[in-house]
Amino acid sequence: MNIITKFKNMFSSKDVGAKEPAQNNVVDDITNITSEPVEENNPFPEPEPVVRRVIRVPEVADDIFPPVDGNKVLIKAQPSATSDQCLFMLNRPLFSGHSWWFPTFETAEGSPLAERLFSLEDVESVLVNEATVTITRKDKNICDWKPLGAEIGTALRERLEEGGELISQKIISEMPSQDEIQEGIQKAINEEVNPGVAGHGGLITLEHIKGNTITIKMGGGCQGCSAADLTLKQGVHSSFRKFVPQVGAIFDETDHAAGLNPYF
Repeated sequence: MNIITKFKNMFSSKDVGAKEPAQNNVVDDITNITSEPVEENNPFPEPEPVVRRVIRVPEVADDIFPPVDGNKVLIKAQPSATSDQCLFMLNRPLFSGHSWWFPTFETAEGSPLAERLFSLEDVESVLVNEATVTITRKDKNICDWKPLGAEIGTALRERLEEGGELISQKIISEMPSQDEIQEGIQKAINEEVNPGVAGHGGLITLEHIKGNTITIKMGGGCQGCSAADLTLKQGVHSSFRKFVPQVGAIFDETDHAAGLNPYF
């Protein structure tokens, strides 16, 4: 009887640990950016598959920020999965209806917002898209965005509070129409991009266009290909900008995890 009682007590007293809720990777305060993972009480967690991602800048929803009095600048920050980029979302427009990529400090001449951001030591490139700014850092070995994020937040607030223009008037005045940009991008796809990826069984299609911001999708052998990032950044982007120098943000909405026949 005592043995049975001991076995019953042993199984009934076993504790089951509860998992902590997952953290949202969009932080309200850029000073709280951290790259530390959420710890769980499971001593034998199953490893999650590594999925390659291309950062996609979302449109800022109207309800992403709480209502504020006056002209207070609010910022939310979201580091990319690879930690080489960080998206900063603001509660006010920066370049309404358009986007612009500043790859170097020299290209920022005449655009006060980009000039201010390039004054920070570790900023490599700046992408302004409507009410968001995506920063690529020079040092790809640093994963913690907290120190640089705080500097970027301060620079953004100071420049916006100063008032005045943010983007060069030359950029604005020379912006082609959306139809002209679409025609040029489609020409680049037909004449250069798709013939270049056809040998790998790949296909690039133009999915959306808004102002000078475009979204593409990669299909065939390009979907899920281990070299898709390199193809996108060094091949597709350069072709698009050769045919249409005024193109701004270029986004890839391909679900690479669903690729059935990737080329390696």
